[in-house]
Amino acid sequence: MDLLKSSPPSLLDSAWQLVQKPLTLARGSLTAITSIPSAIPALSVFLIPTYASWSTSFNVLFFYITWSTLILAHPSPKVEFWGTLGTRLVFYLLPSLGFLLFDSAVPSLAVSIKEHGEVALPLSDEQGGKKGRWWKVALVSTGNVLLGVALQTVVEYLFTDVLHIRSALKITSTLPMPWGIAKDLFRGLFLREILTYALHRYALHSPSSPLTPHHTAWYHSLPAPYALTAAYDHPLAYLVHIFLPTYLPALFFRFHLLTYQMYLALISLEETFAYSGYNILPSGFILGGVARRQERHLMGGGTGNYSCWGLADLCMGTSVGSDVVGDVVEEGERRGVGEKVRGKGKGTGGKKRK
Repeated sequence: MDLLKSSPPSLLDSAWQLVQKPLTLARGSLTAITSIPSAIPALSVFLIPTYASWSTSFNVLFFYITWSTLILAHPSPKVEFWGTLGTRLVFYLLPSLGFLLFDSAVPSLAVSIKEHGEVALPLSDEQGGKKGRWWKVALVSTGNVLLGVALQTVVEYLFTDVLHIRSALKITSTLPMPWGIAKDLFRGLFLREILTYALHRYALHSPSSPLTPHHTAWYHSLPAPYALTAAYDHPLAYLVHIFLPTYLPALFFRFHLLTYQMYLALISLEETFAYSGYNILPSGFILGGVARRQERHLMGGGTGNYSCWGLADLCMGTSVGSDVVGDVVEEGERRGVGEKVRGKGKGTGGKKRK
């Protein structure tokens, strides 16, 4: 009877199952792709409020029911996989591809809103022309984003199916509270700033690092940033520079999956606009400074501006050009904030108190 008992899987079997899991997930998910979008709770946030007769409480209740149904109907790694892939697709890949298409289709119009003019166009002579590297940038950037999503999925399966411990991210039917979301977003972005600075400076720009030549030969070969260049780098350099500083804070603080999607959406939008090369950006006080720092880092040979927001560079004295405070002042002067404030002061100063 002992011969009929199944022996526990070996370490090699467990490792093979870990490798197969993402492939099985993708294959099984593609067959059910039409059933997933109907259950995505995020859609209810945008669709339901259009009906003014429905109360906010009912919206929250419907969102909770939809989210709980999604969690109960699908394995948590599958929900995380599609949520992460959808967020990166909607907030980074599709807008960046749209910017790339716009820059290529109507360069005469695009050049007028480029910070560095023609050199920032993907089909310019400085970028290699029509037979240049724009297609390589698009393929490598897309591949790196998918690599990050796949690696995150492997980590989730390692936690839940191999080690049999709790999931890497908090995937429960309980919705996160607004204060908890705000707190996680703040400390996640703060830790990302520190990690980006440390890894970027010491792992990608240190003479003793084996990744420095790859980062220099790939990313720093670009004359100027344009759409999709945020993720253009050697795959290992991309994981160190972009993926790890983004994912490790969520892993360390164990974000709720919905909080992680908001966090990832903010970072994706930052990468989309800050690396677009445009001088017209939404929220110019923030993204304008981020974009200028990244441009100075790339076009200055990587001598400074290693962090995302410039706070770590300000503290460490590695800012190139104006620091984060100077960027805010410069952006204010561009928009004429000082003149508007003085104008309002003059307008109200002439009025006498009654």
